[in-house]
Amino acid sequence: MLDWSRGELGQRAGLSERTVTDFERGAREPHENNRRALREAFEAAGLEFIAQNGGGAGIRFRNRADGTREEH
Repeated sequence: MLDWSRGELGQRAGLSERTVTDFERGAREPHENNRRALREAFEAAGLEFIAQNGGGAGIRFRNRADGTREEH
C-alpha cells in the first residue's frame, strides 16, 4: 500500500531493518512497544486499522476531513 522498503519502515518506526525482516519471516515476535511503533508509523502515513467486523480485520487509507483522499 505504501511501497516502503523494510529499511524505510524501520526508520519511520524507530526499528532496524533487520528487526523488521525478523518480524516478517517469523524469526522474532514483536514486543508491545514494537507493535505500537509500527502501528504509529502506518497511522502517521494515513492508514487506519479496521477491527474485525464480520468481513475480517483490515487496513485502509484514512480519508481527510475535507473529503479528499491522502496520497502516499
